[in-house]
Amino acid sequence: MVSATAPLSHGEIVAFPDHVVKVGDSDRDAVQQIQRRLNEVGCGPVEENGVFDNEKTKNAVKLFQSRFPDVTGAPLKVDGEVGSLTWGALFGEGTVPSATNAPSKLTKAVIDFAKTQVGVLERPLGSNRGPEVDKYLSAVGLNPAGNPPSGFPWCVAFTHFCYLSAAKDLGIDNPHIKTAGVLDHWQKAGRKSGVVRITKANAVANPALIKPGSLFIMDFGGGLGHSGIVVEVANGRLKTIEGNTGPDGSRNGIGVFERTARKIASIQKGFIDYSSF
Repeated sequence: MVSATAPLSHGEIVAFPDHVVKVGDSDRDAVQQIQRRLNEVGCGPVEENGVFDNEKTKNAVKLFQSRFPDVTGAPLKVDGEVGSLTWGALFGEGTVPSATNAPSKLTKAVIDFAKTQVGVLERPLGSNRGPEVDKYLSAVGLNPAGNPPSGFPWCVAFTHFCYLSAAKDLGIDNPHIKTAGVLDHWQKAGRKSGVVRITKANAVANPALIKPGSLFIMDFGGGLGHSGIVVEVANGRLKTIEGNTGPDGSRNGIGVFERTARKIASIQKGFIDYSSF
């Protein structure tokens, strides 16, 4: 089988076009590039005419997605659409937007501080309590040591504490909204001047919108959510530092972990960007 990321024979690769390429797409250059590559890796034949039709081109994309993994070796979603993960598998990881450097002093300081917290665990495990966890919760106005003692979900308390600590070191006000609620954070961020909210749809279409130091917002329904800090963006995937999670990325977990496996498309709500502060 031909390697999906082998060098192309026809010249310069067109970079990911900052939108999901799918049936009816008007970007004929991008579609033609996809069609040519599908033929090269044995997933055709398709006519290289720049028209993303609902039969041959879509089926060829689905065939490619069923045969080849993404650049990390994980399976691709077989949907017949060329997002950043499929584009990277087709053309190579250098063709998809990546971001490794925080865009502001504050977001860099947030990431640096968050890295010092990796490995913090609840005490006892499963209690939503512990010396460090209690500090996170107290910073957003919760009292886990009350009468009776009671732990609270703390993923957003963790991100707030990281921003609070970084802002204090820089001698500036903390822009992170004071809340422990994932969805409350999302709603209030939409009303705060200077804060940028990036929806899932926009992030999937254009990964370059997501910057290190941004906060991802997941919504599981019923008021349940999860959040964490983006450290890097690469090939449609996120490297993150998250509180109140586990090695498997679960919500309401046991500690602070660094993860590399989240897909941008798995973030149901979107991202909050504080880099303008």
